[in-house]
Amino acid sequence: MSAQKYSLSGRPRPTGSRVDLYVWRAVRITSIALFVLALAHFSITHFVYEVGDQSAEWVRQTRWNSIPLRVLDWGMLMAVLVHGFLGMRTVMQDYVPSRIRQASLIGLYAIALLLFVLGTQVIATLPMR
Repeated sequence: MSAQKYSLSGRPRPTGSRVDLYVWRAVRITSIALFVLALAHFSITHFVYEVGDQSAEWVRQTRWNSIPLRVLDWGMLMAVLVHGFLGMRTVMQDYVPSRIRQASLIGLYAIALLLFVLGTQVIATLPMR
């Protein structure tokens, strides 16, 4: 009989497949990444630039003309996608009936891939001035 392994928070780690353990870790890593990226986004938006000067035109001319800010926004978008879809995967595995679970998960993965491609395309192809 093996002992239950616990995380630092005291919650048990998943005991299912290796995929479940990787998903469990990825959700925790993306939550830390989101915390850091959201604080960076907030700091840049509210402390580096004047909030009163920010408009759609400002975003187009200033924010989107900066490669580091585009990378920050892309990283935040990807972290949100990974975190959200892995969380949704867990919910679906817990609550979707087994007879439709596989089709539901395939649909979820297809939506995640589509949003990844669209988000990357938008951020990478917006013209720079």
